Order: sequence, then structure tokens, then C-alpha cells
Amino acid sequence: MPKDKKNKAPGRFRQLLQVYKITAKSDPSSAWIAALGFLGALGVGLIAGYLLDPGNPWSMVLWGLTGTTSGLLIAMIIMSKRAERNAYMRIEGQPGAVGAVLDSQIRRSWRANPMPVAINGKTKEAVYRMVGPAGVVLIAEGSGARVTQMLDDEARKINRAAPGATVHKLKVSQDNGIRLHALLKTVYKLGKTMNRAEVTAVTNRLEALGAGAGLPIPKGIDPTKVRAPKRKG
Repeated sequence: MPKDKKNKAPGRFRQLLQVYKITAKSDPSSAWIAALGFLGALGVGLIAGYLLDPGNPWSMVLWGLTGTTSGLLIAMIIMSKRAERNAYMRIEGQPGAVGAVLDSQIRRSWRANPMPVAINGKTKEAVYRMVGPAGVVLIAEGSGARVTQMLDDEARKINRAAPGATVHKLKVSQDNGIRLHALLKTVYKLGKTMNRAEVTAVTNRLEALGAGAGLPIPKGIDPTKVRAPKRKG
């Protein structure tokens, strides 16, 4: 029995604590920002208690507890965001990094596959596809001229299979493209052009193409094994 307890996986709170410790070590500014967020919320709570019911110690206590709770929540959110950003920065630039993001961070209204729909066997540059309210989003991993041609080729296939569907072309790159940590934020800001039924219909048409079948997986990150931190909500 004692041996089982030793081998038991750490609880969620301990896992979060470990992640926050690693984040604070690799990104010292994150701890200061989280601390400022906590102190700011606590200060607002104490000031509110003083102004709304001056002279009442119980009011100060209650508002202080409210500020403490809110501060802890704000600090956790800040550390989670910084941990997520740091995780992206560690895998950024590696083949398959976009696939790893698509395998773990997609909203329910979007459809995506962590496997590329097109890949250059020599350069390992790849194109991934998402389908959602904004239409079809093609995401290139790389910034060379070859990537532009790959995006154009995939866009033509989509226009033939799902005419009328809006097609967006994005490039993820450390040089002159979208940074990996900002990819999904950029996608989700795109304007809505399709409803849920249209998203399903377009997804089915594109999957019927069999795009990506038999393509070699780029060496680097295996999106089926490496996952970015899960986002709440």
C-alpha cells in the first residue's frame, strides 16, 4: 500500500504548482506580474470595504476575503497564460509545432486535424487546415516562397470541393509570420462567415478529398504525443 502511494500520480493542484514553479524559474517576470495582479485585487477589495461601510471591521474582513480570492484567481490566470506562452516558445520553429497546437487547443465550434494536408518532404514545411465559423483556414508552417505556393494549391482544391467557402491563408513563422502563441487568437478573431451546419458540410466535403492521406509526418514534434497546456473554458 505505501508503495502504491509513492507511485501515485500527483494531484491536479500539485501539477499546477509544479507548472507555476517551472514557469517562474524560466520566466521570472511572470511571478512579479502575478503578484501585482494579486495585490491589486486585494487592494481594491480593502478600499471597497472601507468606502462602502467605513468603520465596520466585518465589512473590511469580508471585502478583504473577496479581494484575496479574486487576487488568487487573477494570479492563477496570469501564470497559466504565461506557462502556455512559454510552452509554445519551447516548441516554436520545430516541424509539427502547429499540429501540436491544433491537437489540444481547439474550440468546439472548430474542426481541425493535427496532421498536415500538405508537406514538403525536403524542407519539412507543411500546411494544416481548420474549418470553423470563419470558413476554411489554411495554416502554413514556414515562411518561404514554397509555402506560399503550397497554400495557393490547397486553396484551389478547397474552392473546387467547397465553392463559396471563405478561405484564409496564414503563415506561422518566427521571422515574418504569425507567432505560434498568437495563432489561435488570430484565427478566432476572423469574421464569421458560416453557421454550424455549413461548417459540418464543408468539413465533410474536404475530408472526402482524402487530403493528407499517406503524407509523411514531419520529424520533430509528434502532435499525437506532445500537447500544449489545456485551456480552461
